[in-house]
Order: sequence, then structure tokens, then C-alpha cells
Amino acid sequence: MALVEIRSLTKQFRKGDEIITPLNDVDLDIEQGDFVSLMGASGSGKSTLLNALAGIDPPTSGSITVRGTDITRLSRSRLADWRAANIGYIFQMHNLIPVLTAYENVELPLLLLPFSAAERHKRVLVALEAVSLLDRVNHYPRQLSGGQEQRVGIARAIVANPTIIVGDEPTGDLDAVTTEQILDLVQRLNSELGMTLLLVTHDPKVAALAPRQLRLEQGKLIEKGREVSIVGSDPHERSA
Repeated sequence: MALVEIRSLTKQFRKGDEIITPLNDVDLDIEQGDFVSLMGASGSGKSTLLNALAGIDPPTSGSITVRGTDITRLSRSRLADWRAANIGYIFQMHNLIPVLTAYENVELPLLLLPFSAAERHKRVLVALEAVSLLDRVNHYPRQLSGGQEQRVGIARAIVANPTIIVGDEPTGDLDAVTTEQILDLVQRLNSELGMTLLLVTHDPKVAALAPRQLRLEQGKLIEKGREVSIVGSDPHERSA
């Protein structure tokens, strides 16, 4: 069984008299340690798929199974608990709380989990060390550069050692130099720490860094020019 198994996933919205289907019967497997990029035109459903996997926006139909748990069957309260323990989310705009220090922003996800104060402290320092910000633990977001803010956001995403990290255009608001630094960090999370990543991007250069590159077109997933489908029990065997 793959770490993540998405089966027949469909998401529909109503816009006036029109039914919009950004995700149409999507199948996808993600293995432990995969680094996957996801591209597509604006409005193609990239963020919709990301938010469905993160347990933020439920699909219209289909299933999402993560480590044997079908999250589409969880109640709202159980889903919130599951999300806190299993999902690390890297946002485009950092989403740091201005009145909290870097340390306090990174600690926030741990407050939802059954960790002691000593364990929270240890995990926060390890996460900040991983993004090279131990010298900024007491700095507020206004005292940090844009790149440092995003690194705090990444530390917050990894602090609980989540099952999967999802990123929605995490370099979209950064300059070229800072983008290179953040992408290097993201690659190291995968190659050195073995973290599983799904990264949404508009930038082909960013997407090309991932060993697996997917594209959403007309509600379907395309990998290397072919529609993604699951064949037999081998998640890496795909056909058009």
C-alpha cells in the first residue's frame, strides 16, 4: 500500500447555472519519501487537490487514504486532529502571526498535539536549526526578511514530523535569489530527511526539481504526457 492513495477523486463547484469540475475521477499514489511537483493553468484544480489531500476542503466524491486512514470518512473534529498530526503546510504568503516570535510561530502546531513543554521546546529548536534560524528564535516577523519568514513557515510545517508536507506556491512571493535558497532547503528536506513532499507551482524550473512531475489538465492528472491511472498493485505502473 502506498503512503497516499487517491481514488476516483472528483470535486465540483456550482457557479450560477454552471457546474465546474476541477478534479474529475483522479487517481494518484504517493509513496513514502516521494517528491512530487504539480503544475497546471490557473484554475485547473491544483490547490483544490492540495487542499483535499490536506483535509481542508472535502471532495465531492472519491477517497483519500493516508497510511491506511480514509480521511474522507472522518468527522470534522477527527479530521482536524488528523490534520494537525499528519500535514505540514507551506504557504505562499508565510501566514506567520505578527505578534508571535519565530519560536512561537513554529511551536503553534505542537500546541494541538499531546506533547510536553520540554518536548515542544526540543522539536522547535530542531526545526529552526534545520532551516538555519537558531539565531532568530526571538525575532518577530517584522524583523525578518521575506526569505527568513518563509524559512520560519517551513520550520512550522516540519516541526510535528508530519506524514506529508504540501506546499502551495511556496516560492511565488520571493525574489530569484531567495527562491533558490528555499528550493535548496526543500530539496534537502526530501533527500536528507526523507520527507514526503507535494509541491504546487506555476514555475517549470521549480517543478523540474522534483523527481515526479504531474500536471492537471481538464480535471485529469498527466505524468510525462500520459494520464495517471492505477494499474494492478504497482503504483508506478501507469498507462494512458
